[in-house]
Amino acid sequence: MTIRALPTPPSAVEAEAWLSVLTAAHAVDLPQLPPPSRTEVLGRLSVAPARGRAALWAADEGVAGLLLFTDEANRHTAFLDVLAVRPGARRRGLGTALWQGVREELLSEGRTSVSALVDLGGPGEAFARSLGFENVLPMAWYVQDVRAARDAAAAVPPRPEVPAGYDMLCWPGLVPDAWAPAAARAHAAMEDAPSGELDERTESWTAQRLHAAQQLVLDRGGDLTTVAAVTPGGEVAAYTELVLPDPQGPRALQYDTVVVPAHRGRGLGRAVKLRMLAEAAARHPSLRTVGTTVADENTPMLAVNEALGYRRERATGYFQLTL
Repeated sequence: MTIRALPTPPSAVEAEAWLSVLTAAHAVDLPQLPPPSRTEVLGRLSVAPARGRAALWAADEGVAGLLLFTDEANRHTAFLDVLAVRPGARRRGLGTALWQGVREELLSEGRTSVSALVDLGGPGEAFARSLGFENVLPMAWYVQDVRAARDAAAAVPPRPEVPAGYDMLCWPGLVPDAWAPAAARAHAAMEDAPSGELDERTESWTAQRLHAAQQLVLDRGGDLTTVAAVTPGGEVAAYTELVLPDPQGPRALQYDTVVVPAHRGRGLGRAVKLRMLAEAAARHPSLRTVGTTVADENTPMLAVNEALGYRRERATGYFQLTL
């Protein structure tokens, strides 16, 4: 078997071959989910990451992609974004050969650890554990049916959507410049979210970093909406982000949902998620589900999601290997 290091970005032919491998693997490993979107996959391959350097490898029946962080706080670690082999070509050493290419790159770059998001109970977990990866942050995917949630909300007596003392703002695309510094400060509240034993360190949020992360979603062909609860003094007290990797696709991803510590216990997490649900249903008629990951130990967010009708979809976890 021949493992090829691909240029970044890869050619159109190489990108289509990559998509073909992911689609074949997904059909067997996650048949209950929508297939990989061409918009999302080709966007990720063609537009460089905002906070690192991508390294790609391919064989006729398999692919691997690595994100090497370039921010100063995380030059010691990396993220294995994908390692996939067509089901008919598995158990022939191809996955191991792809991993060897990844490992050599990690060592040549002086990285001391690498992490990956792995679904539990499937071939990915078995392969990761065979390489020495350990689950350092158990979590799960939760999913909300958009139409069912909207119908359920309409069937109960109305409640004030916005707690007293706050206004609710919605920003499609980039957060406006005037609000970007306040939104970046609110992002810093993510520092107390459960992170297990992950080596990846939290980088300071600035308005520039916030806009770079959001612009990446847009440049890759996706759609981004932020809903924020704000105070009269100009503080972002809570926010939630919804990303459609493919604006025409049936599934969206709930990115961060954060309530700043001084404003917790007032129902703001529920309020911003409810407003986001209404915005998503109105702006994206083809949207059917919203998926999100929550760490098993994040009991406050689990309670919010349960109250809003999210159901547990499948177990997953951040796996990490020390090199």
